Amino acid sequence: MKKKRNKARDRHGLQAVTLCISTALVLVLLGLVVFAVLTAHNLSEYVRQNIVVTLMLQDDMTPSEAQTFCSHLKTKPYINHLEYISKEQAFKEGVRTLGADPREFVGTNPFLSSIEITLKADYANNDSLSYISRELKGYPKVSEVRYQKDLIEQVNANIAKISIVLLSLAVLLTIVSFSLISNTVKLGIYSRRFSIHTMKLVGASWGFIRRPFVRQAVVIGLVAAILACAVLGGAGYLLYVYEPEILTILTPEVVVITALAVFFFGIVITAICSTVSVNRFLRMKAGDLYKI
Repeated sequence: MKKKRNKARDRHGLQAVTLCISTALVLVLLGLVVFAVLTAHNLSEYVRQNIVVTLMLQDDMTPSEAQTFCSHLKTKPYINHLEYISKEQAFKEGVRTLGADPREFVGTNPFLSSIEITLKADYANNDSLSYISRELKGYPKVSEVRYQKDLIEQVNANIAKISIVLLSLAVLLTIVSFSLISNTVKLGIYSRRFSIHTMKLVGASWGFIRRPFVRQAVVIGLVAAILACAVLGGAGYLLYVYEPEILTILTPEVVVITALAVFFFGIVITAICSTVSVNRFLRMKAGDLYKI
């Protein structure tokens, strides 16, 4: 009798370990999807916020007037960052680029002072930029506003396509992951279907029978989530070691939300699958248990 009990315990323990590992692998997949969606969003904002709008200033604008103008621009809600480039700075950059001194040909510094602006991500589209450009051109001593319209259209179009692909992939993988976890949980409960029927015969309520299975599933989901977070954390650290600049899009918010999503899926999905599977066997008659 003791040998049978020990074998049953060993079998159930092995099933729990298998279920935990299988669930952890699925949660790693789900975590990668959440991570990809969040980092893609941060990357799109990073790209948009690095699109430069250049304000060319008239030749008679003094540095003090330019600094006052920059202070005024900083109060605008669409400004993310701006930098004033004086005529002298523009001249040095021009000499470095051309490899020659243009004053030898024209006699004076041909470069104008300018202000380079980067916008907040929500304003980095052609509709907003068209309005912003008209507003900036209305200021005195602003001769021209330059930005790459085609580049902005291409960036926004590519971001929209990538977002649709990632969201579709996230929905698909969530469904697949739910199915995989559900099948794994069912296999674990399947081997104990006769124990469920025996408890039902002796008068145990469905809630009493279901409770230990759900509790075990939640514990397994919790352990699997911890394992999955450890794997994802290790992968994130290796990514940081390989490319430290990844921290511009791999923010603490991304890490926290990904971890919470993994724990949520690990606990909720296993609990739901366990409840559904136990209820299925509770509804079966004794003869049906031998047919599945």
